[in-house]
Formats: sequence, C-alpha cells, structure tokens
Amino acid sequence: MTLTVRQFPCLSDNYGFLVRDDASGQTACVDTPEARAILAALDEAGWKLDFIFNTHWHPDHAGGNAEIKTATGCTIVGPTEVTRIAPLDRPVKGGDIVALGETRFEVIETGGHTLGHIAYFDPASKTAFVGDTLFALGCGRLFEGKPDQMWASLSRLAALPDETKVYCAHEYTASNARFALSVDDAPVLKARAGDVFAARERGEPTVPTTIGLEKATNPFLRAPLLAARVGKVGAPDHEVFGAVRAAKDAFRG
Repeated sequence: MTLTVRQFPCLSDNYGFLVRDDASGQTACVDTPEARAILAALDEAGWKLDFIFNTHWHPDHAGGNAEIKTATGCTIVGPTEVTRIAPLDRPVKGGDIVALGETRFEVIETGGHTLGHIAYFDPASKTAFVGDTLFALGCGRLFEGKPDQMWASLSRLAALPDETKVYCAHEYTASNARFALSVDDAPVLKARAGDVFAARERGEPTVPTTIGLEKATNPFLRAPLLAARVGKVGAPDHEVFGAVRAAKDAFRG
C-alpha cells in the first residue's frame, strides 16, 4: 500500500498537494489554496479528484473548495469550521479515520492556529499533512487558540514516528531559520539553516520535512530547552512555548 504525493506552488508561498492511493487510484487534494493551480496539476497528472481534505478554514486553505467541487464533483472532508467560508460534505474531528482507497488517514486534533485545525496522518506510509500547525523550523501563529492548546497539538505531532514525512502548507523555512538562530545555538540547527539558505538560493523547496528533523532543530518543539533564552526558567512547557511564539511574532530579522 503506497501513496504518491505531487507537490506544487500556489499563491505566493503556499504549497498544493495531490495525494493518490496507488492501489485504488483514488486521489485527494489537501486544502484548496488556488483552484486553478490544483485543477491544472490534476490535468497534468491525468488523475480524477475524489476528495478534498481540508485542515482548517482559512481562505488560503479552503477558498477553492466550491470551484474545485463544481469542476470535479469531489467529496469535501474537513473540520466543521470550514463551513464559515466554504462548502463541506463530511465534518471530521480528532480520532476519526478518513479512507482514501486502501489508505486510512488518522485525523489528529491540532487546534491553536485555528480552534478546529486538524492534521491527516497515514501510519502505513508514515506521511502527515499538517496544514499550518507545524512548519519546517516553525509553527503557525496563534490566531484563535492559546499556547497550551497549541503546545498540546505540537506534542501530538512530535509523538509521531521520527521518520514521518511532514508536508506543511507554506514555504516559510528561510525566515523561520533566521528566527531559530536567534534563540537557539545548537550545532545541528546551524548546519540545517545553512542547508536551507542554500536550497532557497537555488529555488528548491524545503518541504517536506520529517518529525525527527523538527524535533532536533525546530525551536517550537525544542521550547522547553530554550527557557533561559526567553526568560521562563522553571515555567511549564506550554508557557515557555508561548514565550518563544511571542518572540517569533515580534522578530524582524
């Protein structure tokens, strides 16, 4: 049982993802940042779209739902909050299972960026689509949730196998690396940042990443180790995380 993932740029810094269960040929797109780009990618691949898997309600993630459903007749799956701006056929929440042919995606609750944010994880292929909760060297802003909710969500993702391939929704890694270097001096982070800057100079994507690499280098997953750097020695882990997130929000490097 294998998955094929096609990744392509959308809008100014989003990625679109087409995901195909190779056994059945069923195909989903994860979020709908740009309908035209997604439909073009489907045509290029010669695939029929069966599903949209939304992670959250923001327009650069669900804004193309209606146009793509009209064009393809697909079924739209996602958290209930998507109905704030777009059509939704099947509401799902953490703990649910979403089938794509023979592939069974576990739905993981990852609220914080938005209250109802979810991620999709296939344990067979160790593949996760995490929307705007976890980024390469970063995490999403807390537009709706609080630090304790987001820390719990990130901890759920960090508990996935280290080799899990993580598809996040934006190419933010270079700016995330600059912030990470301002709060963490781990040698492995410095080496990774150099690789990131070089890749972006060559126009190469830095997505996907892996859970193991993020645990080793991402300041938000490493937040408890950075308590002294953000003035939170002895504070609960979620408070240290909140201080790191606040520092990123104020960072202008």
